[in-house]
Amino acid sequence: MNESVIIDAVRSPIGIKNGGLIGIRPDDLTAQVLRGLLDRNPNLNSNKIEDFILGCAFPEGPQGMLMAKGVAILAGIPKECAGAVVNRFCGSSMDAVHQISSKIETGDIQCGIAAGVEDMFSVPMGGFNPDFHPELAEQEYYIGMGETAEILAKEGKITRELQEEFSISSHNKALNAWDNKRFENEVLSIDMYGESLVEKDEGPREPDLEKIKSLNPAFLENGTITPATASPISIGAATILITSRTFAEKNGLKIRASIKGRSIAGVDWKRMGMGPLPATEKVLAKTSLTLDQIDVIELNEAFAAQSLYVIQKGNWDISKVNHNGGAIALGHPLGCSGARIITTLVNVLEQKNAKLGLATMCIGTGQGIATILERS
Repeated sequence: MNESVIIDAVRSPIGIKNGGLIGIRPDDLTAQVLRGLLDRNPNLNSNKIEDFILGCAFPEGPQGMLMAKGVAILAGIPKECAGAVVNRFCGSSMDAVHQISSKIETGDIQCGIAAGVEDMFSVPMGGFNPDFHPELAEQEYYIGMGETAEILAKEGKITRELQEEFSISSHNKALNAWDNKRFENEVLSIDMYGESLVEKDEGPREPDLEKIKSLNPAFLENGTITPATASPISIGAATILITSRTFAEKNGLKIRASIKGRSIAGVDWKRMGMGPLPATEKVLAKTSLTLDQIDVIELNEAFAAQSLYVIQKGNWDISKVNHNGGAIALGHPLGCSGARIITTLVNVLEQKNAKLGLATMCIGTGQGIATILERS
């Protein structure tokens, strides 16, 4: 079986409400990031890119019409490259990585690109015209994500104070990463149609403790989760170039990491935030690894309560988690986030001179997804 390897991975800055990225089309945003990826890898002949799979949680409106193929055209990739959009909600673009790497390992293709994008301002969560099945509604299948996190907070005895400490740490780590240029090899500047240039993530900020303490609960009247302990609505895109090891060596492409394992798992949709736990167990079993052998972890921070629940129940070493901050600070553009945390993981592995890394996330409807990388 062929081995799938990551040649390069880049992303846009992540934009938030009233920020500099508001107004760019999601296909234009993704095309810019894709062009940037290709420009960084001049040894790659774009005629050899066989498939482009784009993750998006709500592929409608400006994110519809099989956006992947359109993005490839906008980025100048030859028409012979195929395109597909995958929707696994928050795990969409990690699923895109899984699909491309699986195609490579089975020999279906030799070179492909996985990507993700979400503009949560152009297309609302739930889409423009949601239509709920009454039987599923009775089973609370459509429960709000914040409510699921409140369930985990109660079960795990995760107080508001613990959540706030976690969120403050996420912001401080992200600010420190930017100050020390640890995002420099990861983030590409975005041209806003010639009017401005967006160069940095817009979410990280110096924590205002007084304001954080004053916020009302966001989802339940007597809840513990506030806007400060939830990931912000955002916009962003990420792209990852994946090939077989043989293709990379033959075409003079430097390998940054290899994909050692992939997994998905289902959980109770009312406790969707625990999804990384079984997904991580499965991918460790598949790769004959233990959690102790994992050097660094990128855990998507949908909510502080959800992240802390996973860390506590899984007995994870929190010092390994999200060295450069997480989604509470950076933002969680749904369909982008899986590719985003893998992109970050590639860089953190290099920055820490580490060998093995885990990227994992929860998914609305009750799922988890995980990927293990080995630095080259």
